Amino acid sequence: MTDTVIRALDESDAHLFDAHPDPLNARAAHERTTHRPHWKRVALRDGNVVARGAWWGGPDDEQPVNLNWFDVAEGEVEAGAELLRSAPWQVELELNLPGDWREHPDLAAAAETRFAAARAAGYELLVERFLYRWTPERGLPERPGRLLFTPEADDAVFFDALRRIHAATLDAHALKAIEEGGLDRAAQEELDFFHWCPSPREWWQLAHTPEGELAGIHIPAHNPSGPTIGFIGVLPEHRGRGYAYDLLAECTHFLVEHGAEAVTGATDRGNFPMAANFTRAGFPVVRERINFHPAAEAVS
Repeated sequence: MTDTVIRALDESDAHLFDAHPDPLNARAAHERTTHRPHWKRVALRDGNVVARGAWWGGPDDEQPVNLNWFDVAEGEVEAGAELLRSAPWQVELELNLPGDWREHPDLAAAAETRFAAARAAGYELLVERFLYRWTPERGLPERPGRLLFTPEADDAVFFDALRRIHAATLDAHALKAIEEGGLDRAAQEELDFFHWCPSPREWWQLAHTPEGELAGIHIPAHNPSGPTIGFIGVLPEHRGRGYAYDLLAECTHFLVEHGAEAVTGATDRGNFPMAANFTRAGFPVVRERINFHPAAEAVS
């Protein structure tokens, strides 16, 4: 077997990225994603593309924030691993898969090849997530009317609420942040992300009970691909009353009232209560996302 050649692309040879099969239909997952040619890399053997990766960031980011398109040909696990190891950016890897990939042996095999390459490159599984997409034919979820929603201009109020919410969370990314830097880090990472989003800061809302107690928060947002359920969080002392659904319904209505023709969302596969709320609100699973992170992050 000849040696693998790793090649960074630019506008002149970006076509090489497309010279690879797409069994997991990654292109459909990235219909609304813009990838920069010079953040794409391929692994070549005998002139043929055997692995490819596209790193991604927002329009103002100077460095990629993740790798969200990664393909590896069957039998080329090491080439895929070398593509990851040799990259100048060691960031989180997102594998966006068809929602039914586990049910089809050919799709499962293709996914497992990518998992094997990631592990061989020193990446560790972080979480598996459901990706949802609401469209108008699903009908808007009913607003229960139990909570009062208001904007809040002070980031410190949201920071405190996020700390309290993450003190008892099922979210894998938040748990990772807590392990590495405590509740303050987890809360700050959330705030930083929503400030990074191009949607207005004025959209963030608090949810109070009729008695005036803060029950939770919801953040309608736009990421670079469009309208999304940014964050849904219920304070621990108000859990067990189904308020997460109230927040999700309100967030969906809010985005539609501000022009959204479709709304995306996501939750960890292990977060059964939130997954049930998405289903109840009319959000079908459209894809699954498997998140890996460089193992070096775990000890940094």
